[in-house]
Amino acid sequence: MEKQLHLSLLASRPPVAGGFQSSSKMKMGPGRKRDFSPLPWSQYFETMEDVEVENENGKDIFRIYCSGAHGPVLLLLHGGGHSALSWAVFSAVICSRINCRVVAMDLRAHGDTKVKNPEDLSADTMAKDIGKVVEALYGENPPPIMITGHSMGGAIAVHTAVANHIRSLLGLCVIDVVEGTAMDALNSMQNFLRSRPKSFKSLENAIEWSVKSGQIRNLESARVSMGGQVKKCEESSSSPGISNSIGEGIIEEDEEEEAEDESTNKRMKEDDQELKKESVFTWRVELSKTEKYWDGWFRGLSALFLTCPMPKLLLLAGVDRLDKDLTIGQMQGKFQMQVLPQCGHAVHEDAPEKVADALATFMVRHKFTDFKEGYLC
Repeated sequence: MEKQLHLSLLASRPPVAGGFQSSSKMKMGPGRKRDFSPLPWSQYFETMEDVEVENENGKDIFRIYCSGAHGPVLLLLHGGGHSALSWAVFSAVICSRINCRVVAMDLRAHGDTKVKNPEDLSADTMAKDIGKVVEALYGENPPPIMITGHSMGGAIAVHTAVANHIRSLLGLCVIDVVEGTAMDALNSMQNFLRSRPKSFKSLENAIEWSVKSGQIRNLESARVSMGGQVKKCEESSSSPGISNSIGEGIIEEDEEEEAEDESTNKRMKEDDQELKKESVFTWRVELSKTEKYWDGWFRGLSALFLTCPMPKLLLLAGVDRLDKDLTIGQMQGKFQMQVLPQCGHAVHEDAPEKVADALATFMVRHKFTDFKEGYLC
């Protein structure tokens, strides 16, 4: 249970038992090889744009991805360490369901957003960022907006709603973040972060790790979203902490035995010489350095969520995540809740169609929009 709590805080979840081979040499099955090559954002979004906003120290530039031309705006906020690309597959699905516009943004210090003070990841600052981007996009008369956030992004969505940074806010959807489980996870989060590979020899290697470790259980989504989690760097992949094989960082059995084999050592040295010529990939965000903001993201979140006056939807990967305040609030009908079983923490990536169906039904029920003509719900 403790391991499962870790990932309620940020944006991934540890592997499920039996989800991959127990051997350090993982097998794909006879005659089958999965494609871990990256997919382009343009396959899922219509446009990509950099939005400039003014701040005290100059200008910040926020990367956004958009689709749709009519209907309310779905403003999508990703989890810690992820990027707007985590919404790619979901966005394509939801736009096929209902009349809407999608705006997925890279939050401060994430993805391809560039800000003057990337170290400031306080809930207050990030919520203000959301309001500034909306103002830069739509001026003084923004269209109706449904804000949706996953994990850390869900917490920021709540803080944005409470602070009334979006005057045209229609509704609020929070995906798999609950104050109780998030706060319980804080003490052991650093240990979890240290257990991840520090780098990967290629983007394909990072995608493969994300799927086989259970961080993202949908291969298609991993192929488009992992590029937003990692970046190319010029360090040699023979440096300490580099993942040169997919088994590293997932299963570590028999490593000492293999290290003693001279032929294996020779082959590894030859591989390292070859890898020195390549660029390697590392995490875009050093999540361990954001620790001082974790408490501010999540403490009091349930009460804040319940005080938001607009219609609210809470999507969870498991009913065990509900804390006392939310359990009482749900019994009192203060928000709508839906549990999507057999998903990891990245619910919208693992089951984009189920999340799209839940959100589309919620928005149509509240008369925010209509189903597209010809779509059978």
